[in-house]
Amino acid sequence: MTLTVDIRHHQGDFQLDVSFTSERGVTALFGRSGSGKTSVLRIVGGLVRPTEGRITLDGDVLLDTAAQIHTPSHQRRFGYVFQEPRLFPHLTVRQNLLYGRWLAPKAQRSQEPSRIFEMLGISGLLERRPATLSGGERQRVAIGRALLSSPRLLLMDEPLSALDDARKAEILPYLERLRDELVLPILYVSHSVPEVARLADRVVVLADGRVEGAGSASDMLGSGSSSTGREAGSVLSGIVQSVDVEAGLSTIRLSRDTLLLPRIDLVPGVRLRLHVPAREVLLATVRPQGISALNILEGRIVTIAATGDGAADIGVRCGDDLLQARITEVSVRRLGLVLGMSVFAIVKTVALDGH
Repeated sequence: MTLTVDIRHHQGDFQLDVSFTSERGVTALFGRSGSGKTSVLRIVGGLVRPTEGRITLDGDVLLDTAAQIHTPSHQRRFGYVFQEPRLFPHLTVRQNLLYGRWLAPKAQRSQEPSRIFEMLGISGLLERRPATLSGGERQRVAIGRALLSSPRLLLMDEPLSALDDARKAEILPYLERLRDELVLPILYVSHSVPEVARLADRVVVLADGRVEGAGSASDMLGSGSSSTGREAGSVLSGIVQSVDVEAGLSTIRLSRDTLLLPRIDLVPGVRLRLHVPAREVLLATVRPQGISALNILEGRIVTIAATGDGAADIGVRCGDDLLQARITEVSVRRLGLVLGMSVFAIVKTVALDGH
């Protein structure tokens, strides 16, 4: 399923000029506060009519200002999850959830309530009222209500921003499960690097109402920038292969190699993302011996870029994974590093992204 967005909009002194394509999975609209993320989401959802533009979903034209087409919000069949749950306080959780299902025409009701209840861990909450729920529980119910409307696209506007860290940690695994098990595209607005790194398949970075960059989560969050608020590094996807409680280490399987992570609270088989700061990666032209580092990956240099401050960012391809290293330009010359050269990357620090 493909969403194409090409819009321009004026809001006082703020001008929005945004074009991007979203495929299946989670596409994050990411950027600092005031960058235009929520404005884009509201336009996609039909809540705001832009000055000009065109929006299509799998060839279905939802907006074309030149042709005077503007499909009303309620006819787009999009689910919307706001920052606040907006549940009906006088209804039970079950009634709130089934209200979402009632909104979907019978012929288009694709989600079974029991499956959604189980996926979101809310089966035991059905007879309670919203006032008795925690913030995380209320937001899970709001997500369930949106899903039971059988949407073609799920729009999520910073759904975790009103929650404390404990509630965020509670709800993130449920969002990951939705991403992995439902064939449903999600447009996710956030300014949180850990959230986006953990959830998104594709990231559209916004700054001052314009697209600064778009690509995979690894590409967009791996390199540091003022827009991401993150230091240069690598975002690697992996699966927990095993956990050695005695050694205090978990083995994470990447595309070709494995990394050892000093964590024992992980579950084998779970998919996760790892963050490796570029400054924590050393390079060697021969396999090092007699060192304390646990993770040494062999790869080939695919990029060399000077940073302008006497350092250079080196991209090393290890299987299907791209590892970034930041070393001095003196080291680049001393080691004779060139594109295509085989090197060994010594990884000093690995962190679990989003935890």
